[in-house]
Amino acid sequence: MAAEFEVIRLVGEERRVGNLLSQVSKHWQGEKESFCFVSPHDDDVVLGAGLAIQLAIAEGVPVHVLVVTDGAMGYCSEAEKETIIEIREQETYDSIIALGVPKENIHFLCFPDCQLGLYTGRRVGNGEPSAIAGYTGLQNAFTYHLRKIKPTQVFVPTMNDLHPDHKVTNEQLQISLFHASGDIWPELGAPIDAVPAIHELAIYCDFPEPPTLKISCDAETFEKKLTAIAEFKSQKQISKLIENVRNAGPQEYIRTINFRFYQPETYHHLFQGTSTNPTIGR
Repeated sequence: MAAEFEVIRLVGEERRVGNLLSQVSKHWQGEKESFCFVSPHDDDVVLGAGLAIQLAIAEGVPVHVLVVTDGAMGYCSEAEKETIIEIREQETYDSIIALGVPKENIHFLCFPDCQLGLYTGRRVGNGEPSAIAGYTGLQNAFTYHLRKIKPTQVFVPTMNDLHPDHKVTNEQLQISLFHASGDIWPELGAPIDAVPAIHELAIYCDFPEPPTLKISCDAETFEKKLTAIAEFKSQKQISKLIENVRNAGPQEYIRTINFRFYQPETYHHLFQGTSTNPTIGR
């Protein structure tokens, strides 16, 4: 049985309703579509976008997942303290592949869990697991993967989330959109042709502003998301999160960010007619 979805996108006071993202999205590029879900921790993207991933795959859109941290701080017993990275890596594969994402499209960036504040920007890598082309840092990794994957749409936890790793991931991803579209750091690949649309997911906290997209699904598709979350067996508190998601019902909410580079002309109208010198500002 094919999965069934309903998608509602808010455009001002207007509601656009369809069964597919392609029917309501203002960013849709047809066969060029490629989605990238950026997950600070391995389970974040399944919690916040397990339905969105399934919908994208149902529409034939290639889906990539970037897992930013290594999960080292997620141990719940002394016995797993030294092996939790390997355990969570396997759980990640089991979970995200169950949603339909190919194994080769799951990318581990290997930054230390709960330490992303130390990895803003870019610096020489010194053999660290997170190093790419001899450099480490979130901007280095994001720029590389954006250029390699060339996504048309990117999804990341909201800056409003309390977890510092989520805030840093969001911030560093957005500046990396600027880098990826320019000529800087050529060893990381050719610049992307266009900046992708960027969307926020809510994991722990509410959005800073109301979401703009709602995805609903049938019971079987929803159960598939819950099962995928449950693959993170090493995370003993995961049962509480599953119950929270189950109680919320078969829907997800996403907020599109109005991302664009600075354009001074945006503010011209605010100051029209205020100059006393007619030669100034020409």
